[in-house]
Amino acid sequence: MRAMLDPSALDLIFREARTLRRWQPRPVTDETLRAVWELARLGPTSSNLQHGRFVFVKSAAAKERLRPCLSHGNVEQTMAAPATAIAAWDHEFADAAADLLGRPEIRNWFKGKPEQATFVEGFRSATLQAAYLIIAARAMGLDAGPMSGFDPDKTNAAFFPDGRWRANFLINLGYGDRSDLAPRGPRFSFDQACRIE
Repeated sequence: MRAMLDPSALDLIFREARTLRRWQPRPVTDETLRAVWELARLGPTSSNLQHGRFVFVKSAAAKERLRPCLSHGNVEQTMAAPATAIAAWDHEFADAAADLLGRPEIRNWFKGKPEQATFVEGFRSATLQAAYLIIAARAMGLDAGPMSGFDPDKTNAAFFPDGRWRANFLINLGYGDRSDLAPRGPRFSFDQACRIE
């Protein structure tokens, strides 16, 4: 029988974790971001094709490139965050996975299929990987502030001009300022959101 995480670990990752919008002026090191990725990359994806890609925006210059892509209400929190992950997906994920896994036949799985099929496959698994990244960040003692209040087209032009990677959503990362957190919003109960058949 596999061991469970102890209650304090579950508190850290889920029960006491929150979406943060205010940040302590404490940097997030490159080593911490690498450690977060080392955990996040282990989560399952469709056929292990690993569709997700991430750009960690930390420098002042990169933050300024991101600023015009943000919705007005997200500028202050994003500029204050020590790091912002652009969660993206690789439009050519099949080629990358074929190289990584040493399986050239993967390139043929999506040939001749509609663009929508490639989008659904790539977007779904990349979104899973971004969720793993949030959980890994929490496990490493960081707070996360995922958000969709940004212009993906402007972000793609600023960070992915070759069109291969495409932005999905943003995740502010750092050590949150919890001094004025509102109470957690309600969540659906099991019976409201689930069935066992």
